[in-house]
Amino acid sequence: MTDLSPLGAPDRLELGEGIRWADGRLLCVDILTGRLLTPDGDGAAPLRVLAHLDVPLGAVAPVTGRPGTWIAAAGTGICLLTPGTGPEWLADPEQDAPTAMRMNDGCADPHGRFWAGSMSYDGTPGAGSLYRTDPDGTLTRALDDITTPNGPAFDRDGTTMYLADSARGLVRRYSVDPSDGGLTEGDEFARVTEGSPDGMTVDGEGALWTAVWGAGEVRRYLPDGTLATVLSLPVTQPAGLCLGGDDGRTLYVTTARVGLAAPGPLDGAVFRARVEVPGLPTAAYRSMAT
Repeated sequence: MTDLSPLGAPDRLELGEGIRWADGRLLCVDILTGRLLTPDGDGAAPLRVLAHLDVPLGAVAPVTGRPGTWIAAAGTGICLLTPGTGPEWLADPEQDAPTAMRMNDGCADPHGRFWAGSMSYDGTPGAGSLYRTDPDGTLTRALDDITTPNGPAFDRDGTTMYLADSARGLVRRYSVDPSDGGLTEGDEFARVTEGSPDGMTVDGEGALWTAVWGAGEVRRYLPDGTLATVLSLPVTQPAGLCLGGDDGRTLYVTTARVGLAAPGPLDGAVFRARVEVPGLPTAAYRSMAT
């Protein structure tokens, strides 16, 4: 593995997360500014804005059969983003919550469902949930009593899901019923005592990569939970990561400046490094309306 180095783009994101390699290019979001971004060329130019919402944008996934359209966890719900049009809202489950909420991280699973978590702005313990959007557009609250959900991440066949509750320092592992997306009760997969587990992805050997917010690290856990790799970054708040590039062997990491009294020159940058094990293809949302 090579050391992580920043992309050439001069941008520094406030809260860079939701990073994906999809349709042959890198995507990420700056959550609090509501922007979906992509680097151009070798990344030396500023990041290009693909979509800009007036609400927070937590994560996106491509939509099968609709090039350039994304399903997104945004504001207090789920919407479709298509260039040149406004958001097409599918559901708004947190609009009337008793405390102010926003959507956070999310992704599609190999069966075409879109999963995304919600959290409160003030960190109310247990206020967040994990939602599942099925191909027919039905939205289901799959899990509750989560404080700060990050991920989820799925294995190759979509029958295992990892989900971080960052505020509690936990990554839990669930079995997924491929027929309907039902989850088992789940068990503790990893506990982080210095920093918080944040964005995650699974590689081709079934190992889980996670950014560790507050510790300046990226960690790789083997399927049995053994910590195999710790990669240090010259920043405090790694937030999201993915494996991509032409051969799937480039690790990309987003970071954040938000909350830092004196951000360093690289806080908020996007980093990359070469790794030995490739990632899995980015799954798409398979809308039955397509």
